[in-house]
Amino acid sequence: MSALAKKLDLLEAKASVHSGECHTVVGFVCPEKGFTHALKRSANDWVISQEEPDTYVPAKLERVLKSEKRFIIVIGGRGSGKSVGIADISLIDARDTGSKTYCLREYQSSIKNSVYSLLKDESKRLEFDGFDVQSNSILYNGAEAFLFAGLARNVDSIKSAHGFKRYWVEEAQFISEDSLTALTPTARKKPKKGVPTELEEVVDDHKVSMIFVANPGSSEDPFSKRFIEPFKESLARDGYYEDDMHLVVVMNYTDNPWFHESGLEEERVWDFENRPRALYDHIWLGQYNDSVENALIMAEWFDACVDAHKKLGFEPMGAKYAAHDPSDTGPDSKGFALRHGSVVIDAQEKLDGDINEGGDWAVDQALKHAADYYTWDCDGMGVGLNRQTSASFNNKPVTISMFKGSEGPDNPDATCNPADKAPVARQKTNKETVKNKRAQYYLMLRDRVYRTYRAVVHGEWHDPDTLISFSSDIQALSKLRAELCRMPVKPNGNGLFELYTKPEMKTKFKLPSPNLGDSVMMLMRAQTPRRTTNIRMPRPLGTMGR
Repeated sequence: MSALAKKLDLLEAKASVHSGECHTVVGFVCPEKGFTHALKRSANDWVISQEEPDTYVPAKLERVLKSEKRFIIVIGGRGSGKSVGIADISLIDARDTGSKTYCLREYQSSIKNSVYSLLKDESKRLEFDGFDVQSNSILYNGAEAFLFAGLARNVDSIKSAHGFKRYWVEEAQFISEDSLTALTPTARKKPKKGVPTELEEVVDDHKVSMIFVANPGSSEDPFSKRFIEPFKESLARDGYYEDDMHLVVVMNYTDNPWFHESGLEEERVWDFENRPRALYDHIWLGQYNDSVENALIMAEWFDACVDAHKKLGFEPMGAKYAAHDPSDTGPDSKGFALRHGSVVIDAQEKLDGDINEGGDWAVDQALKHAADYYTWDCDGMGVGLNRQTSASFNNKPVTISMFKGSEGPDNPDATCNPADKAPVARQKTNKETVKNKRAQYYLMLRDRVYRTYRAVVHGEWHDPDTLISFSSDIQALSKLRAELCRMPVKPNGNGLFELYTKPEMKTKFKLPSPNLGDSVMMLMRAQTPRRTTNIRMPRPLGTMGR
């Protein structure tokens, strides 16, 4: 029997040990109003108390203290006090009800890589008697109240764990899909003795909760996709989300009444004045970190482009360009995007079906939007869509073309004028600047995004025809942001602008295929706007820097 299994057996044997004498009075403090009220546990409920509080927690955590939801998620940036608050709530529960907490994180090489020290320090600060800090656990009145483990190396043992009221996952933004899948069914109640039809699952008459504490990473991380993305509109509007199974609370330094005592304010101000805004927002405001080193597009550039046409006062007008990034059955999605003039008005993905079904879906989307031009990626398997796509647009007023990103640039001898390059004696040509078509049109997309950022944030004037706006109505906008802002530029020995291929991004950076990003990139391959009643395969007329 493993050491962890023995620990679990000991926990089970001592499942209901607690004094039953403590009824902690908890006071709530908010930054604006100070102390507001106090609560005290009465049976299984919390009631208003006029007694002097034994301890104080931020008002933003009142919902968490009172909640018995299946999933409790607390997200936010540095200095918020979220981990300290959850530690205090867990200590209060152990003290009042004998509840046990399993403290987890994705990787824990030693007890030092856990919330062990935090709980030890907090039990002393709060002057809670009865806690006995052992080398690998923390006891309350002789019963183990806190156990610690890493998910990645203990999945099988954790699957058999029960007898806990709470599973606390710290730094949950790093949790893997495998760990998340294994963990969520583990948090279950213990059955009473009896025949199956009479079973009533209980653990000390309390429901079992899983608390995830995180400063979110990427919007594409398993944690973000499961616990943030489905509720992001409510979180942005209200600062929390709640349903029958979930409680999600956003907590930042502005919600911490004791932040001014933390010694972090000078560092926060320095970061605000010196760091990229996207990085500041991630560190201090708990926003997604969808940037990578040497990224093609900075997150703050992208954010400036959201509804830029409304901010700058121009309308979607001119030709409509549609693009499709195909894929077959498997994990990669199929992408579709549509641009009306300088405004990207649609970007979506299809997760199921084979390459032919995806092709039909993209064609239907283009026709629904009355697109003037349609292109698709024919590198690899996409070349097989030629006959199908031509037949689908037969006798339709749409000009179609295939896109082969691995080929040399269009208009190779035309002058290339990247948006952030200072004038020099001789500008380079496209063939002297970019590696291939994919790099050419990603650079053009990047230039549009950068000009728009300069126009929105710094008030520079640029011709709207050289800008780009991403409509906030795009349902897949957050995923598009993640793909474009996590696309690293590849070093090139000849000084050409080059991007990593999709297979290279998967193997080197563990990044998913940027199907939405590629679809939007292909929209940059503009052609002379005109409708035709016959299908033709035109040579693109757009040039770099146009």
